[in-house]
Amino acid sequence: MKHPQQRHTQAGFTMIELIVVIVILGILSAVALPRFTNLQGDARAAKLNAARGSVAAAMGMVHGSALARQGAPAKACVAGGGNDNIAAATGTGTVCTETGPINVSFLYPAGTAAGIGSAAGVTNNVDNYLVTVAGGVVTFRVVGAVTPATCQFTYTQPAALGAAPVLSNALVAGC
Repeated sequence: MKHPQQRHTQAGFTMIELIVVIVILGILSAVALPRFTNLQGDARAAKLNAARGSVAAAMGMVHGSALARQGAPAKACVAGGGNDNIAAATGTGTVCTETGPINVSFLYPAGTAAGIGSAAGVTNNVDNYLVTVAGGVVTFRVVGAVTPATCQFTYTQPAALGAAPVLSNALVAGC
């Protein structure tokens, strides 16, 4: 039973408590917002490093296949047409893969889109990559980089039989 003289107090927040909470949220957002906006650059850098890892793995796999098939009789590729044929003297030709033939130069993927680009699965405009080829040097960039020249890596095909290709470190400063 209620007493008639009992006061009813209202439950809630005071104006000062609300202002304090708003100020704290403002400070947290000012500190956290720059970190969240940099996530796109971090994502592009990670994407570039993933592509570099894919190129490095493809280099090794195609090189092993080319060594094993060097000088063997040519045979037709099951996927994508072409032939599995590596010349014994020069180490050039094509290696068959599940996705089709890969161009090979000196027992490594050729510095072309049909060589290392296809072997690694990193080709122009696929998954926002920009791949350019010039004289056996393939440059891989991520589309949308702040400074594309400093968000890239390169693959340079070998210059002679017995030499290895050059895979540059990934530049991520401009991602």
